[in-house]
Order: sequence, then structure tokens, then C-alpha cells
Amino acid sequence: MKKHSPLFGIFFAFLLFFYGSPARADVGSAPETSPYNVKLYGVTGDGKTIDTKGINKAIDAAAAAGGGTVYFPAGNYLSGSIHLKSNISLYIDQGATIIAAPIADESGYDLPEEKIDNKYQDFGHRHWHNSLIWGENLHDISILGPGTIWGKDLVRSNKGEDDKRPNKSISLYLCRNVIIKDVSILHGGWFGILATGIDNFTIDNVKMDTNRDGMDIDCCRNVRISNCSVNSPYDDGICLKSTFGLGFARATENVTITNCQVSGYDEGSFLDGTFKRNEKKYSDGNPTGRIKMGTESNGGFKNVTISNCVFDYCRGLALETVDGALLEDVTITNITMRDIVNAPIFVRLGARMRAPEGTPVGSLKRVIISNVMCYNADSKHGAIISGIPGHDIEDLQLSNIRIYYKGGGTKEQSTREVPGLEKEYPEPYRFGTMPSYGFFIRNVKALKMNDVEVSYIDQDLRPAFILDHVTGADLQHIKAQKAANTPTFVLNEVKDFNINNSLPVSNTKLANANKKEL
Repeated sequence: MKKHSPLFGIFFAFLLFFYGSPARADVGSAPETSPYNVKLYGVTGDGKTIDTKGINKAIDAAAAAGGGTVYFPAGNYLSGSIHLKSNISLYIDQGATIIAAPIADESGYDLPEEKIDNKYQDFGHRHWHNSLIWGENLHDISILGPGTIWGKDLVRSNKGEDDKRPNKSISLYLCRNVIIKDVSILHGGWFGILATGIDNFTIDNVKMDTNRDGMDIDCCRNVRISNCSVNSPYDDGICLKSTFGLGFARATENVTITNCQVSGYDEGSFLDGTFKRNEKKYSDGNPTGRIKMGTESNGGFKNVTISNCVFDYCRGLALETVDGALLEDVTITNITMRDIVNAPIFVRLGARMRAPEGTPVGSLKRVIISNVMCYNADSKHGAIISGIPGHDIEDLQLSNIRIYYKGGGTKEQSTREVPGLEKEYPEPYRFGTMPSYGFFIRNVKALKMNDVEVSYIDQDLRPAFILDHVTGADLQHIKAQKAANTPTFVLNEVKDFNINNSLPVSNTKLANANKKEL
């Protein structure tokens, strides 16, 4: 006999309670216990009437009773700002859509907070109230259900601090014990989910198809992101950040991201199942998507695990700390990529220093990336791993990695000098076409590479690997495709280099190497 989970019993009881009670059909009275059906509070759900006041009235009633579930049955709910409260769940049922109403006074959108310093981060990262759904200083809240949140009339940016338009679907600030589960987000605005200073945060089985950032997890601790699909052609899909948005530096730490997919199909074509690729002109001419740590990195990143994730038609994995913070103790494993439009792996320690004066340059250390399969990666960039002079990336391990590049690089490109760009915004395309097709590794200390293989689809006349100012490189079982009269390795200012059991390079141990080809 099949046993049902406890959750099944709870949900069945919920349906029986709500639909089986004749009293619930009386829309003229309000329920005294959970669930609180929004339609009993003057909400129409007809897709024409602004329902902001009724929705917030239902939330207030649940909060006044000590908490409960605010229930959205099937319907289209035009709304301005919805105010979350502690001990409240929003349950958006199948066929129910909360829609960001047209921007007008009667829609009931809240204005962004006043007198907040945006010196070290974008306007969007420092304001939460100008959102479709938002909560501040709350605990034990959830947004659940198989329904949809459609940020239809949200904007994707702000022209300046005088621009008061709403631009986020879900915005949370300094909350704890938060769950977002099973919902879909379409056209989410600047952020589908902006979460700043959230502790004990679960995002599970969320689908996004949006016009800028999918989810930004900023200065958060104890975060679990699982089973999510994020299509975000114009910006990052799943992005960990540590801005100065709280007014002080706070690390994003103790994070797991698992069983997720990120992509850059045309917006709207992921949720409708058409998966269009019209090659529109995105930033750098390519869709974004991807999982990233950074760019904003005042507080740093600690104890992060990313596993079992798929990248499809988007940019590659990016780890960035450029504003004076640490990025350390990170494990990334079991990643599959296809049709990657820039560097499949981008690890960057820089000195942009968008931070209070006197902040020292950060550090990037103790990172393991393993079990990566990537097919049809862009030919211009290769994988880029780059610290800056005086600030090496330390203790980096790469293992069981297989990357097929498009190829097509020229001999002339192989002699190009790569700019340092220490203070620039960290993005692979800013480095230009790289002189190596496989890996460009610069300013790194204690590098281990094991079972790493690179090849190309079309012939490439650049070397597979360039190591520049690297100290302590231990390479085992490296395999690289190469054209005739083209070196596999170029070593510039490299110390303590050791390679064994690799093709087509013989076992080699060098104490010092400068402008040496192997």
C-alpha cells in the first residue's frame, strides 16, 4: 500500500477545509482562522480591478490573529505593493497570478526609502519598498504555491534617485526564517528576488523567466537554493552578492545551490516552452544567465557549495571579489554547460574597491572546482583565472574538467598582451580576445590541476594554456588538443612548475620559467 507524505495529508486537509465548508462560499464574511481567502476581503481577481487594498487587508487580518496562510485562488490579481508580515504565508494556487499593476497613484505602490546612501552600490540594491511584494525586519514568512508572480509593469532599472518607479517582484530586508517555494516569476523587473540580510532562507522549485536579475542573495546566511530554473537573458540568473546595502560589510555565507538550471533564452520563451534563441543584442551581444558570486563584494563569501547544476546558452560560472572582501572555502562540483557564450570559468580577484576609503584589497583562496563538462564554449575567451600583482589567488584546485571550445583562434591573437584591468568592472569580455584558447591563468599561488582536458571544434592556433606570474603549479593528467607548430603551454614568470602524465607534454619540472614554451 502506497504511503503518502505528511505534506500530502496537510494539503488535502487544507482543500477539504476550504472547499468543503459551505461557510466559505459566503463572500460577505471574513474567516476567523487560516486560510484567509483574499476574495473574502474585497479582492476581485478579475485582472482589471486594482486589488492592492484587499490583499493587504487579508494579510493584516492574518497577522492580527497571530499568523496564517493568505490564500489566492485561481484568478488574476492586479496589485501594487503587498506588505508581508511575520508568521504569514502567501499561498498562490494553480491558475492564480499576482500581476504588477500599471504604475499609477491608485495602484498603491510604495515609494523607495528616503535618505539612503547609494555610494557603494546601485540604487536597486539599497531600496526595497518600491516592490510588488516586500517585507522588512520580519520572521517566519513564506511565499508558496504553484501560481505565478508577473511583474508586468515593473521597470528594469532606475534613471536616478528621483525616479520612484517600482522595480522588484519580491524584496526582503533583514528577515529570518524565510521560504519561497514552487512559484513561477515572469518578467520580474530589476530583480525577481532581492534578498538582503536574510538568515535561514530556503528557495526551492522556483521557476523564473525574467528581464534582468533572477535572484540576488545579498549579505545572507544559511541559504538553501535547490531545484530552481532561472532564465535571465539580460542579467545574472542566480547571483550571490555582499554589497554595502546594509550600511556595513556582511558576508554571504553558508550557502548551498544545488539541482538548478540557468539559461539565456529569449525572455518569456522558457516558461511557455518554446526556448527561443533569436540572437538578440544583449550586453556584449550575448545573453547572460549564469551563476555568479559578485560583482558587489564588500562583505565577501564564505562556505559556499554549488553542485549538480546546468548552464544552457548563457555565460559561464563566475567567481568575483573586487571590492575588498574575501572569497574563500568554496566547492563547486558536477556542472554541465552547453553553448556557453563567454568564459566557461571566470575566477577574478580585482581592486575596483567600490568600498569605504581605506578598505584593503580582498583575497580569493581555497576554491575547488571539479567534475565540469562544457560543450561549444565561445572561442574568444577560454577560461580566465586572474588575480592582480601583489594579490594572488591562492590554493585553487581544478579537477575532472572537460571543455570543448568552438576554436578558430589565430596566430596573431596568441601574441596579444592581456591588460590588467585591476580597477575595472570584472567581466570576461572586457579582457578582449585571449591569447590562449583553453586557460589563461595569471597571478595565482598554489594551483593544482588534475584530469583537465581542453579541445576545439575548429582549429585554433593559440596555445591551450598560458600561465603568467604563477607560483607553485602542480599539474597531473592534463590533455590538450594542439595545432602543428603551436605550443601547448606558455610560461611567463612561473616558479615551481611541475607537470606529469600529460599529453602532448612530457613530464617536466621547472624551478623558474620565463617566456618558455612546452
